[in-house]
Amino acid sequence: MNSVKTYTLFTDHDIYLFKEGKHYKLYDKFGAHSVQKDEIQGVYFSVWAPNAKKVSVIGNFNNWNHKDHILFPRWDGSGIWEGFIADLSWGTLYKYAIETARGKILEKSDPYALSWEQNIQAASLVSTTWYDWNDKEWMQNRWKRNSLKAPLSVYELHIASWMRNENDPERLLNYREIAEKLVPYIKKMEFTHVEFMPVMEYPYDPSWGYQITGFFAATSRFGSPQDLMFLIDELHQNDIGVILDWVPSHFPGDANGLHRFDGSYLYEHEDPRKGFHPDWKSYIFNYGRNEVKSFLISNAMFWLERYHADGLRVDAVTSMLHLDYSRNEGEWEPNIHGGNVNLEAKTFLQEFNTAVYKEFGDNIITIAEESSDFPLLTKPVHDGGVGFGMKWMMGWMHDTLDYFKVDPIERKFHHHKLTFASMYMYNENYMMPLSHDEVVHGKASLIYKMFGDEWQKFANLRALYVYMFTHPGAKLLFMGDEFGQTKEWDFRKSLDWQLLVYPVHKGLQQLVKELNHLYRHETAFYENQFNHYGFEWVQADDLDNSVYIYLRKGEKKDDVCMVILNLTPRVIDYKIGVAAGSHWEVIFNSDDEQYAGSGVKADIFNEQYEDYMGHQKSISINLPPLAGIILKRKDKKYKQNRIKNHKR
Repeated sequence: MNSVKTYTLFTDHDIYLFKEGKHYKLYDKFGAHSVQKDEIQGVYFSVWAPNAKKVSVIGNFNNWNHKDHILFPRWDGSGIWEGFIADLSWGTLYKYAIETARGKILEKSDPYALSWEQNIQAASLVSTTWYDWNDKEWMQNRWKRNSLKAPLSVYELHIASWMRNENDPERLLNYREIAEKLVPYIKKMEFTHVEFMPVMEYPYDPSWGYQITGFFAATSRFGSPQDLMFLIDELHQNDIGVILDWVPSHFPGDANGLHRFDGSYLYEHEDPRKGFHPDWKSYIFNYGRNEVKSFLISNAMFWLERYHADGLRVDAVTSMLHLDYSRNEGEWEPNIHGGNVNLEAKTFLQEFNTAVYKEFGDNIITIAEESSDFPLLTKPVHDGGVGFGMKWMMGWMHDTLDYFKVDPIERKFHHHKLTFASMYMYNENYMMPLSHDEVVHGKASLIYKMFGDEWQKFANLRALYVYMFTHPGAKLLFMGDEFGQTKEWDFRKSLDWQLLVYPVHKGLQQLVKELNHLYRHETAFYENQFNHYGFEWVQADDLDNSVYIYLRKGEKKDDVCMVILNLTPRVIDYKIGVAAGSHWEVIFNSDDEQYAGSGVKADIFNEQYEDYMGHQKSISINLPPLAGIILKRKDKKYKQNRIKNHKR
């Protein structure tokens, strides 16, 4: 006897939107929902399996018997199966037993489940995302923190390996324990945001979370949905934004996951040239299928709404947009125009960005991890763009790291690796990433990418950070890079926090903290970080000295900082042309002893009124070795503005 009763949460309009690819809150309908029917408490289940012969709910309440609780197919051709089971409660374990067209029984976890088991069976749990939030003030004002005119300095971290239990390194800290450690650390270091590598449920630890099976479930490795919400809530209450990695590009072939969900190619594209990723051995979503678009955009909405995320960093956008990504000739099929752009994926990303920005406005940010020169990625959809808020500046990252690996004697031959970004830095809204991808798989940690002995390596990295934090664009630094983690990142271990007993590591950490402070409080570094007015070269061509000089400018006329990079190990007396009537003071020196530098002072020792470098005045300054120096205009009028800004 079937113990399932008829019930539905879907209206005719829901079904219409679902089929059109325009239903963006499917998590309110699909999955397992605690409801009352005829004054009896129970759970309503619904799942999309249009090619199934039969679908039943199996679980610990019926000994996993697929004959007892059979769902009803909807009459409207939507492919949805649904029904009500009485007397079930939170914590019930369940799956869907799906009989395929060929009579095979598949046991699938719920694509919309809010929690999953942590074992090889990985059943779904009847769960809830109810939480009593305490971040009202942050949510009301976060548009100011997520604005393109605000400083955005992101600390990227992997929860399982940021920090572990001191007494038992094998034990993972849970979300609440992480909150206790992470919140004061981020606050002390003055990062504006954290970015969590994927927190959605994933079965395979070495995937770092990028092979997701439970797209609507916070991974239970670290606790419950409410525990993750507590972590985000604590960050928000301390004025720290939260960006989540989001992976709409592919999914693994686990037997209980989305692959061949009802025995057919349902979520993935049937053609392996579009539906299988050769590098990751995973499956690519069918972006041309409306129901799949509804699933993915609903998933984005879910994390932004239910978990109060302030942004989504969209993983592997390049692989989504290019039909020939990681494929040889003959292994991909051109689009209808004969090109290599996946037009369905581009349309999906445009619809995704349009939907989330319409729902949340400037309260949130979408960020594309995209390594090609795909045009108009951060331009509005109505202007032909893809609609992202920001894009990772991968070209800047590669050129910068390549440069700092070079012996200073040879740097004059590579000089314009550091100037080239200024040729395109306003084509998109860029975020400069020094991410996890740069410190794994034999690439070496950041400190060991630097040239030279220990002193030179740390001096080079300090100078690189000055360049990064004063360059136009938002910033992203991977965990451990702020103190010079020496080993490559290992997802199985904690960061080497014990390195902070050494002055060079402690000094580097202090430098990053101070650079965050300068970036956040000197408006010249962020007010115009995405428009041409905010940057001006003073000296871009001094190859022989490997010296770079540029201005950063805020919205007020006299709100100007000058950045000088001396990227040789020589102390140089350097002459610079400046505006008539301007006066300057040194406000930052990466060679200072407090950062474990050599302590060479950066003194302005001569000011002359003369025609020099196209200006009517010059200053001479002592440049410490392998150092970044920041100067500030100190005109009387501007000094008052600076004091006011620092008191904000």
